Amino acid sequence: ADLLVVGLGNPGLQYVGTRHNIGADVIEKLAHRAGASLLPAPREHARAARVQRGTLTIVFAKPDTYMNRSGKAVVALCQAHSINEGARIVVVHDELDLPPGRLKLKQGGGEAGHNGLRSIVQHVQSTDFVRVRIGVGKPPKGQGPDWVLSRPDPEQAKDFEDAVELAADAVEMILDHGLEKAMGAFNGKVAEQK
Repeated sequence: ADLLVVGLGNPGLQYVGTRHNIGADVIEKLAHRAGASLLPAPREHARAARVQRGTLTIVFAKPDTYMNRSGKAVVALCQAHSINEGARIVVVHDELDLPPGRLKLKQGGGEAGHNGLRSIVQHVQSTDFVRVRIGVGKPPKGQGPDWVLSRPDPEQAKDFEDAVELAADAVEMILDHGLEKAMGAFNGKVAEQK
């Protein structure tokens, strides 16, 4: 494959719709738009769909591992689909340091305390991958880990749905026109401004 697009989250019904799973939600959206189904790929510890987009072969995937083991799935997906450099991986994930619904695209950088990113860096041995960061906002005092594992209230949930659409648009622009152009179009954009 030319590119691997991975959305981070936790498996299991109890995590569906939580802030931490917004990356995985974007992958569902992208696969749906491409008319593809995410199929179990047990050896890669993921659900994945391989799609043709123009001249590119893209793999959309969401790990079946828990968030802090995401790297195990990403490295197996890279091996299975002959992805041999970090720059050919796009990771979609939730970001506490951005206001809810705001997007920020970048290549490389640190882990910003995100245990999914930390796991990927450890396994892939690269920080060069592209990140599509989706703001979920800072937790109220004392809510740390529980915040990302909770669901937004109904009003916020609508903003999150919009953010998933927006992030899927951003990924498609990366695939079609490259990161620079997508960064110019989407960085700082907030879902409800559509």
